[in-house]
Amino acid sequence: MSLLIPLYVHPAEDPGAWHRLIRAADRTYAVVLNPASGPGPEPDPAFAAAAGALRSAGARLLGYVDTDYGTRPAADIAEDARRHRDWYAADGCFLDRVSAAAAGLPACRALVRALRRRGTAPVVLNPGVHPAPGYARIADLLVTFEGPWSAYVSAFSRPAWTLRHPPERFCHLVYGVPAALTPLAVRTARERGAAVSGPVTGEPPNPWAALSPALAGER
Repeated sequence: MSLLIPLYVHPAEDPGAWHRLIRAADRTYAVVLNPASGPGPEPDPAFAAAAGALRSAGARLLGYVDTDYGTRPAADIAEDARRHRDWYAADGCFLDRVSAAAAGLPACRALVRALRRRGTAPVVLNPGVHPAPGYARIADLLVTFEGPWSAYVSAFSRPAWTLRHPPERFCHLVYGVPAALTPLAVRTARERGAAVSGPVTGEPPNPWAALSPALAGER
């Protein structure tokens, strides 16, 4: 099982979820750390402790960074990535709200190269949809679906260009999944060419406030 886990709840608010995640760290692709829609203005001791425990358990850590669909200055993005590295020893970053347009490719390519030069890896790009094909060559992992289970089962389509890349390069993040169907959601992602997935039962405005049942159950 290869699960990307965005757990957007403070460790002090739901310590049980974080403890279960730490115990299941070896079953994850990575864990996304998001103290304050990014690293926040200063280190958070509770997140630092959780990050240290996850790292000791073998988890790969990604710092959450918002790109605002390519409109946020690259220097601000790089600073957020630096704070995640310095404060929480994040390995890589999860770039959220990435532009899906072909016109955004040059800027995204330059940004990712700059992040990697500073030691940030892997870099996960989340446009939430299938973007222009070139984004797959930039990202270590590309999130090509983020949305509700209802849309995932009824309206998903896979463009032909994705067949030219291994499934390990793609991820589907699906929310509103009935708890009993989370194993099906993982299998469906694999059948649709995404070896990494993150099915959760939560709903907007924060579907990622609870741990995925795919990790909460028994092995």
